[in-house]
Amino acid sequence: MDKLTKHNVKKEDVIIELKNISKEYDGKTVVDDFNLYVKRGEFITFLGPSGCGKTTTLRMIAGFELPTTGTITLNGEDITKLPPYKRPVNTVFQRYALFPHLDVYDNIAFGLKLKKVKDVKNGKEVMRKLTSQEIDEKVVKALKMVDLEQFEARDIATLSGGQQQRVAIARAIVNEPEILLLDEPLGALDLKMRKEMQLELKDLHKRLGITFIYVTHDQEEALTMSDTIVVMNDGLIQQIGTPIGIYNEPKNPFVADFIGESNIYNATMAGKLKVKFLGATFDCVDDLPTNEKVDVVLRPEDINIVEPGKGNVDGTIMSRVFKGVHYEYVVYVGRKSEVIIQSTVEHPENEKVGLKVEPDAIHIMKKQVTANVYADAWIDNKNRLMIGDSAFAVDITQLLKGSTVDEEGYLIGPDAKKYDLNDVDVVATIDFKDIELDDVIEEDAPTGHVISIIWLGDHYQVIVRTNDEEDFIVDSEYLWNEGDLVSIIIKPENISLKLKGELVPYEN
Repeated sequence: MDKLTKHNVKKEDVIIELKNISKEYDGKTVVDDFNLYVKRGEFITFLGPSGCGKTTTLRMIAGFELPTTGTITLNGEDITKLPPYKRPVNTVFQRYALFPHLDVYDNIAFGLKLKKVKDVKNGKEVMRKLTSQEIDEKVVKALKMVDLEQFEARDIATLSGGQQQRVAIARAIVNEPEILLLDEPLGALDLKMRKEMQLELKDLHKRLGITFIYVTHDQEEALTMSDTIVVMNDGLIQQIGTPIGIYNEPKNPFVADFIGESNIYNATMAGKLKVKFLGATFDCVDDLPTNEKVDVVLRPEDINIVEPGKGNVDGTIMSRVFKGVHYEYVVYVGRKSEVIIQSTVEHPENEKVGLKVEPDAIHIMKKQVTANVYADAWIDNKNRLMIGDSAFAVDITQLLKGSTVDEEGYLIGPDAKKYDLNDVDVVATIDFKDIELDDVIEEDAPTGHVISIIWLGDHYQVIVRTNDEEDFIVDSEYLWNEGDLVSIIIKPENISLKLKGELVPYEN
């Protein structure tokens, strides 16, 4: 059963499909095994942080970039290597790319003046340019679509940012594309104009009836306009779904943290339809095995402040901020677990309160990883653990029960056999909590850059990536910034080793 059949989607309803798309630049993968189909007439949004691969994916659809691997099909035909001008696709860029020396009319008409259409002359099919009347009709129609009917003769430099954006959209839709690609088109506008244009773009999509593929890092834009959202991070699809579905049922902590405000906690299933976190046991609607480690998401608006002892857990209001339509409270539960709550009811700071959460407001996610596991690690000639190019001191006697290490560095078994462990392949496991980060960079210390930070109620979960693309997930009480260069510190006793294969070939 293929993906379309599984989701009851007819092939004729699919306008474009990306299969196993990957893109590499200088050996670095920026889009990794991307699979997606887009339905005809859909408004679909690629949402994610800067550098996640969303714009690269859009450029491959447009034809400005070629995939390293994979295929792109349009209406069932392979267009992977088709040049941009042969694709029924137009793109609106963040900076609009308007011609400053042309007025509004000529900016919109520019592509039409170059375009050739099929015609029949003396019984033969020929290609001809559009007539002035045909061009004029199309430009007038496009101007009407974007509410700029009286702006034909205006100089581009005299237009506001919102008006320039409409001209860019008109220039794109005047060619009647089957797909309109929009790459952060609202990024240059102020907040008020962005909100207005979100609604205008959604309305324009309905009126045109064509497929919109939109790129943004702004969650509000995605939630406001989209039929479907594709959440991306680090070149990978994290989740695909409707705005409501992704908001209410995030698949992992990254999605929960990126889409709306969230409280995210490490938790343990405490029994049938029961989960334990924040030092208390809550009823829930997800039935997972007892003692399974999970992540829990609570949306701030789903937590009710009640009298102490009347809820699931008690806490103290540490701060209060009025946000216009609601108050945002930070409540401490226990010594340092934070809960963010949004409520229209006013409470004073330092008040002791109860927190009540209904079972269906507790969103439980299976943990994707519970520890750092490096299946391609090995031991070097100094008995250090090598994870990529990073070296760590390690206790190699874990690899053979009852062994010791002699003065020359050989592993001595209980039967007195000697082993040279240089190049021995191992699996290394390190708990998130057993890695320390330091902003003091030592010459020989493994280092990496922080690429992700998520607050998990009482600590941060940080991902550090080394130059050779190895990731270390770290539970840290300290707040780091994305891009920080840090040393990665792991004590030898906190690294668990498992041998891959046999020691016999390494007997000395």
